[in-house]
Amino acid sequence: MKLKTTLTCLLFIVSALSFGQIQPFGHLTIFSEDGDKFYLILNGERMNDEPQTNIRVEELVQPYYNAKIIFEDKLRQEISKNFLQIADVDGVFMDVTYKIRRDKNKPSKMKLNFFSMIPVVDGFIPPSNVYVRRWGQPAPPQQVIVQQSAPVGVVQQTTTTTTTTNGGVNAGVNVGGVGVNISINDPIMTGSTTITETTTVTTTGGGTAVVVQEPLQEGCYGARPMNNGNFNSALQTIKNQGFDESRLKTAKQIAQNNCLNTNQIVEICKIFAFEETKLDFAKFAFDACVEPQNYFKVNNVFSFSSSADELNDFISRR
Repeated sequence: MKLKTTLTCLLFIVSALSFGQIQPFGHLTIFSEDGDKFYLILNGERMNDEPQTNIRVEELVQPYYNAKIIFEDKLRQEISKNFLQIADVDGVFMDVTYKIRRDKNKPSKMKLNFFSMIPVVDGFIPPSNVYVRRWGQPAPPQQVIVQQSAPVGVVQQTTTTTTTTNGGVNAGVNVGGVGVNISINDPIMTGSTTITETTTVTTTGGGTAVVVQEPLQEGCYGARPMNNGNFNSALQTIKNQGFDESRLKTAKQIAQNNCLNTNQIVEICKIFAFEETKLDFAKFAFDACVEPQNYFKVNNVFSFSSSADELNDFISRR
């Protein structure tokens, strides 16, 4: 009886240890076989601000993701793939790799193919040529806006570079030409990320200018839309074009370089004479919208319900 109890306890401990070793996340690597640089978007979130040829996203917590790949070369067709697999058939998270290649019969057409799947390895260090991003990690760059109301005096620039590696953080700070290095060990942190922030402080004869730091937006979601003055100028520029085709080109140019709210997108759509042109712009402007959750308002510009249905289908696929 005592032996049976002991064996039961041992089995329980082994099971608990095995369960504790199950990885709660997986990793994804996508690389371009032909060296085409691209942007990767997972579940609507852009992973890289600069086009890359080899991207690795770590600590993905869902078994499937919707992926979109946009190439730096606009002649390359975008790739959209739903249910990109991160776990195996048993639901165990894996380290998965996909490759991008050009279609032999049509070079502008790009394909995303499964390449490999291996178990997650603790402490894995990717090659130096791989761009690494941890899922859920905010975009590191900072936008610095300096407001000054007095003559410029002395300018002092502070640059901070932080590198997160397996097992800790090393931070180097350079202030006015003097360097300071700080090391922090943290066994919980993994991956490799480098963040560089530059803050410029301008001192004047009567004091110090105001420095405001704002995170750069990834896309337009949650960003500030065009102010009323700039938007009204843009709206008038579109109206000045003689034909719907010219108006559409101008409107797309504006949407490509600015962020818009739904009301502004509606106002632009109302300028177009044809239903097809309204629908074309409504699809194009979705990426420029700061509030995509309110995009249903755009449906009101259409004369036919079929146009609204097509727009809704387009958004659901995104």
